Amino acid sequence: MRATGVAARRFPRTPRRRSELLALRADHTNGSHSPTRDDYRVIAHAAGAVAGFDSSATAWREALIGIDDPALDAVRHSAYPHGSDPEDPFIETVWWVNQELLHHGAEIALLHDLFRARQR
Repeated sequence: MRATGVAARRFPRTPRRRSELLALRADHTNGSHSPTRDDYRVIAHAAGAVAGFDSSATAWREALIGIDDPALDAVRHSAYPHGSDPEDPFIETVWWVNQELLHHGAEIALLHDLFRARQR
């Protein structure tokens, strides 16, 4: 099944890492607006990946802290080029990113529980 329209922009064919999504969106919201996916450094071990995710989540949280109502309603508040951010009110981007975190966080928790149960 192939995504079309908004879904195609929201869900690119190649899944991206959640920490990358957070870090780049945070920068394209209140940073330099210049990093690309090629600039994001992938960490290949668990401890480093967890630290990278924590850092990216902190950057995203900090990007949201000072947002006021007009910014939430503004189109192009996030200029992240690999999604529909430049076309959407910022509140829609915030909602979608938070839904992604909840969804993938639940998957991680399920895998963790299944792995732990298998070890018994």
